[in-house]
Amino acid sequence: ADNVTLTTIAALRSVGVQVDEFVRDSRELSSGLAGQLIAFSDGLYAHRAVREFAARLDSERPDLVHVHELYPLISPWVLPQCSRRGIPVAMSVYDFRLTCPTHNHFFDGKVCTRCLDETEVACVRQNCRGNLSESAAYAMRNALARQLALFTKHVSCFITPTRFTADWLVQHAGIRSEAVQVLPCPIEIPQTPVPDPAAGTYLAFAGRFVPEKGADVAIKAARLCGVPLRLAGDRHQSVTGLENDDLIHHFTTGNRQELNDFYRGARALVVPSIWFETFATVASEAMSHGIPVLASRIGAVAEVVQDGVTGLHFEAGNADDLALKLRALWDNPDLVRSLGRRARAHVVSNCSPDTQVDRLLTIYRSLLAADVRHGHVQ
Repeated sequence: ADNVTLTTIAALRSVGVQVDEFVRDSRELSSGLAGQLIAFSDGLYAHRAVREFAARLDSERPDLVHVHELYPLISPWVLPQCSRRGIPVAMSVYDFRLTCPTHNHFFDGKVCTRCLDETEVACVRQNCRGNLSESAAYAMRNALARQLALFTKHVSCFITPTRFTADWLVQHAGIRSEAVQVLPCPIEIPQTPVPDPAAGTYLAFAGRFVPEKGADVAIKAARLCGVPLRLAGDRHQSVTGLENDDLIHHFTTGNRQELNDFYRGARALVVPSIWFETFATVASEAMSHGIPVLASRIGAVAEVVQDGVTGLHFEAGNADDLALKLRALWDNPDLVRSLGRRARAHVVSNCSPDTQVDRLLTIYRSLLAADVRHGHVQ
């Protein structure tokens, strides 16, 4: 979300749009109980942030507000401030926070949707954060925002990176279908693709090593079919089998260039997520280099990667199925090349910053035009 936000701001400024940023950084919170209490209270109502945001609205008088992330230090209480001043709000949705207090609908190693039926009480009952106080705090702030309709009343347009996420909001968050627009995340496009993706020497995994990302599945599949696997990301105690050996190698990329080099050395990228995802940015990043992707057949991942077109699908969480698809791809250079070629073409057509900023400006114009018609903008 942070990377997409920064890319979006840069793209808007590149075409002459004046962007005024209102930012709070959770890394500024003190450690320990004091920081937790501030995060809890600000998640419910961030008095200082709301006051400063209202003052900024009055001094800058923006035509439109585009919200990216509000928790924990800004809070959705800034949204009514926009409504009171007749300023339309667009909100980018990068996770499932509107329907899940912990944002990902994932618990105890599998997809969890209990909050859809039991409300946020389920987050407390099963202690989703592994700390009862934290679970209660997350549940409380979500319940408050939902009961007071802070999002549904005060956001004019929700922008989602995939149709799956858009449909989810309509079906489960009480959002009108006409209030949702699909806009894939912008991806920086390299000038040239890899000369020959079939010359790649390893299967790549890039991302956080948390259970829902499925790194364990990738490791097991690689061992099953004897394909070298390189994993770029942080080290996490929940991932088993991560010890480096002749087949499995883990390292941390220090900057964007190192990550690009990592993509370009691979024959394919694997996205073995066992939760819905909302976009799977790493898949589009790899495809932008002409690298095909092996993707779980679940949620937004299955939408971003087209089976048989830009990559291959496998059953989420099924290492045997992944090993089968991986072996078929690994041993077929022509398939690697054709999938990689179409993968890059797809990202260039749908995710380049230039394309995205044009689509985003169209959304902005429609919101401004609608508010003018209803007398909300002076």
